[in-house]
Amino acid sequence: MKLHELAHARTGDKGDTSNISVIAYRAEDYSLLAEQLTAERVAQFFEGLREPGAAPVRRYELPNVQALNFVLPGILRGGVTRSLALDAHGKCLGSALLELTIFE
Repeated sequence: MKLHELAHARTGDKGDTSNISVIAYRAEDYSLLAEQLTAERVAQFFEGLREPGAAPVRRYELPNVQALNFVLPGILRGGVTRSLALDAHGKCLGSALLELTIFE
């Protein structure tokens, strides 16, 4: 199944860094998300979009709100106002991540 069937995303961006919060619709799905959405898997999903040599993707767990927050340095290539990308905002990245396949 796709991640968007279990969760929604909220995003933000500052400079060349985006953060993506993935929030489970149901509390009982949070453990599956925590198991499968590792920092490494998210980094691999966005491989090729981040600047070479950027700091690693970091994951923060927020179990009280059934959410995971990922910080992706170097993915906005200089920031929203400096990037040559058509839409370099974090919200596009959040939508893209929701297409990730999750295995039960």
